[in-house]
Amino acid sequence: MQENSQYAIGLDIGTTKVRTIVAHIDSTTGVPTIVGVGQAANSGMRKGVVVNLQGPGQAIDTALGEAERMSGYQVHGATISLNGTHILTTHADGMVAVGAGDHEITPDDLDRIKDVATMGKVPANRQILDVIPHSYRLDGQDGIKDPLGMTGTRLEIDAHVISALTPYLVNVEKTAESAQVTPHAIVPTAMAAARAVLSESQMENGVAVIDMGGATTSIAVYEEGDLQYTGVVPIGGHNITNDLAIGLKTDPEIAELVKTKHACALSHAEKDTVEVKHNKETHTFSSEEMNEIVEARLEEIFEGIQMHLKKAGRAGRLPGGIVLVGGASKLKHMAEYTKEALGLSARLGQPTGFGGVADDIDKLEFATAIGLMLIDAEQAPTVERKSGGGLKMKAPNTKDLKGKASKLFGWFKP
Repeated sequence: MQENSQYAIGLDIGTTKVRTIVAHIDSTTGVPTIVGVGQAANSGMRKGVVVNLQGPGQAIDTALGEAERMSGYQVHGATISLNGTHILTTHADGMVAVGAGDHEITPDDLDRIKDVATMGKVPANRQILDVIPHSYRLDGQDGIKDPLGMTGTRLEIDAHVISALTPYLVNVEKTAESAQVTPHAIVPTAMAAARAVLSESQMENGVAVIDMGGATTSIAVYEEGDLQYTGVVPIGGHNITNDLAIGLKTDPEIAELVKTKHACALSHAEKDTVEVKHNKETHTFSSEEMNEIVEARLEEIFEGIQMHLKKAGRAGRLPGGIVLVGGASKLKHMAEYTKEALGLSARLGQPTGFGGVADDIDKLEFATAIGLMLIDAEQAPTVERKSGGGLKMKAPNTKDLKGKASKLFGWFKP
């Protein structure tokens, strides 16, 4: 293995599962090639929030160990996910005087106007994850996407601020550090998944990513190339499993098998009976009864999604439709159900932007981990990741790092 090889690592800390992707970055093309995959069952989290530090710490350690053995690379740092209803997007705007005469807009000016725009907009108990500029206005000229290098005296910004409750964010950092992993960046789950499955044209036209996880369903809305809104519904696939266990009067383990192998999002689609074998016993259930239970819970989830789309002002108004990821989106006819429930086109997401062949990397539940890895790869020029797993920081100045962070969350386009 080359001494100066660079690696990118995505660590998805989900409520029910922790998933890790390790990729080697090609020194010529910059394309990451997946060389390690790991996952482990998680405990100690509820609705995306850490409630017991020990459980997620052990799950991270197990998932990383699996990925490290496959890749031969010892992981010391990663870009990690953040989830929960405490993540909010807030509109922000501001204005600064940038100079007189032929003054050119500099990175310092952009940092300063972001500070002005966010001042007083986020409560003291919340931490800003990123400021995503939607547009700038320079001396009366509207609709500027990037004013860097332009000449003017008065600069205004229209942006969205993504923030999280500080205690919840700190707990996620602690769980990673307990497994000796240093966070390179912390990214909301739906935004990470979007990085893996959306194209630039989709983000430009208007599209929403829905990440249906075990305990939460996350939404990220994009339009004109930028994030417009993010939200979380505190219900997921695990709730469907519990409903099936109660409704079918069976064990949760059997209910999970029924859900993953036979359940259908449309109750009217199938009318047969299904059989499930567990511990040498065969259990028979009515498809119609099973699917009615599933659809009842999906109605609740999609009511929450529609509520968030209305808050974003995009209900029924996304030309790119809906892109589904996450383990719960693998239910049969889920895309068709989404079309009926939201009145928009819908499809299952397919992660792209990487090379390599490894088990499970193309599955919907790995979309977030792959997106985190891709974001981590974009940070690679500022961090040298040697083959031993050690981290050696280069010496870019602080303003350069701030600029790169902004580009990462605002979808860096090389």
